[in-house]
Amino acid sequence: MNAFFPWLMLALVILIGAGIFLLPAMRRRAAKKVESLPRPFFLEEQSKELGLYIPVSPAQPIQMPAEPELPRNYGVDRMVLLARDPSWLFAYWEISATKQDEFTGSYGPDAWLSTHPVLRVYDVTGVDFNGKNANSYIDLHVDKHVDNWHIEVGEPDRSFCVDLGRMFPDGRFITLLRSNIVTTPRASLSDRLDEEWMWIEGLYRSIGRVQYGTSSPLIIEELALRKGALPLGVSSPGQWLPTNEN
Repeated sequence: MNAFFPWLMLALVILIGAGIFLLPAMRRRAAKKVESLPRPFFLEEQSKELGLYIPVSPAQPIQMPAEPELPRNYGVDRMVLLARDPSWLFAYWEISATKQDEFTGSYGPDAWLSTHPVLRVYDVTGVDFNGKNANSYIDLHVDKHVDNWHIEVGEPDRSFCVDLGRMFPDGRFITLLRSNIVTTPRASLSDRLDEEWMWIEGLYRSIGRVQYGTSSPLIIEELALRKGALPLGVSSPGQWLPTNEN
């Protein structure tokens, strides 16, 4: 037994050494065998939703139609006067090139540049105005680039007319355009007590028996001072200078 043991150990060492040298070769042969196998046609499966394919064209900018704009000028000579409230008027105007040519033709080629625009505001209350018989007037010097103006008259229940003209350095005023006549609204209750309004007076005599809002006491007080009169609707200012022209 003791003689056989050394041979057994020698054989075991030889087998282990052979395995160590043969193992890499066996692995290379196995790898080549795997590579030689045929690959599957599909490596993986994917699912897609069915649908219609619609080609998309490049985005085009949406062109909105241009909004119409009101013209700045209409080429028409006009002068319009409005009563804004008991103390203020509002005027707007347009002077055509033809009107300017007429002015320069009458007063010289340099007349337009040597003059400046002026609004002459006439108080024509109670008169048949003909351009020379106003009760009084004021001159308002305006900028040459404007075409409208707010006019403070400070006179309720008065009638007014406005001329737009050019004033020379020596004070001469030449009218270019004349407005319509307007009357400023009243700033107080009317003093009319005729038969047309008597039924309203009777209505307000019973106002004390009805519950009204907070403004009612003021109305009652005013009506008591004016004997029951009610306000009417509206009808359609500088140092005022008297008109001495005949």
